[in-house]
Amino acid sequence: MGTKRDEIPTSTLPRRQLGRFLRDARSAAGLTIVRASALTDLSPAGLQRIESGRVQKVRKQDVRALCELYHIGARDTRRAVTLAEQARERSWYSDFGNLFDETFGLYLDLESAAQQMICYNEHIPGLLQTDDYAEAMIGACHDRVPEEELEQRLELRLKRQSLLTRKKLPLTLDVLLHESALYRLVGNAELMAAQLRHLDKFAALPNVSLRVHPYRAGLTWGILHGPFVILSFRPDPKGGSPEPSIVYREGAPSSDIYIERPDEVDRYTELSAAIRAMALTESETRDLLRQVAKEYDHEH
Repeated sequence: MGTKRDEIPTSTLPRRQLGRFLRDARSAAGLTIVRASALTDLSPAGLQRIESGRVQKVRKQDVRALCELYHIGARDTRRAVTLAEQARERSWYSDFGNLFDETFGLYLDLESAAQQMICYNEHIPGLLQTDDYAEAMIGACHDRVPEEELEQRLELRLKRQSLLTRKKLPLTLDVLLHESALYRLVGNAELMAAQLRHLDKFAALPNVSLRVHPYRAGLTWGILHGPFVILSFRPDPKGGSPEPSIVYREGAPSSDIYIERPDEVDRYTELSAAIRAMALTESETRDLLRQVAKEYDHEH
């Protein structure tokens, strides 16, 4: 699969770091994207994609040419070229590339590299789904999925879940789950009972916090804000600045949304804190999970 699952993948983060470095350097040099691209062998659209971290295979000669144009010193130029080399590494999910578009591939890379995730969901999040729940969700979203593709999607889901149980630096997951997710029937009652007991088991992990946001809490900030994920990353082990946090909003059935402006990310962090303040405690949440699981038991 390329990258071992107990290692932290290095592809999306170097692309973002390189893009941010080049964007800041261009700005400091007083050049627009159009002017900078005209002075190098790049199109404006191509340079913009590099700066936004969307190009996996950035040519080293392009990086060197941009650094020379921006009057970057030899040491920082070498660091930029190293980031370009790291960005070319094959992502762990490459074998599943036929299942999703580039936008969700970006999310998978970010999820794998994250130190912490805070997510608000109105259904069971993928990292905590049982195989049966995931199969029912996938089947509902992708009508008449071929058996081989279904197996691939389930395998991908399982590999993502290993982020929580890997021995080296497991992901810290803070889940705020709306109470409706416990009662929104996926599959059947037996499946739901098993799913809720699965949640209870994962909630016992030291790196997982699970809290239910009850109906009686009403609308946080008086709005229907919908699901979101805040991803935060580890400091650069080589002493560079840490990659900024990012917010992901799944866009199905339209496009996914990534929010990177610091003030907007801070707003979502404040929103998650407001939701958490009105949520059940972790202990109350686990009691509720067991209670609702028993209710499902009586239905079959």
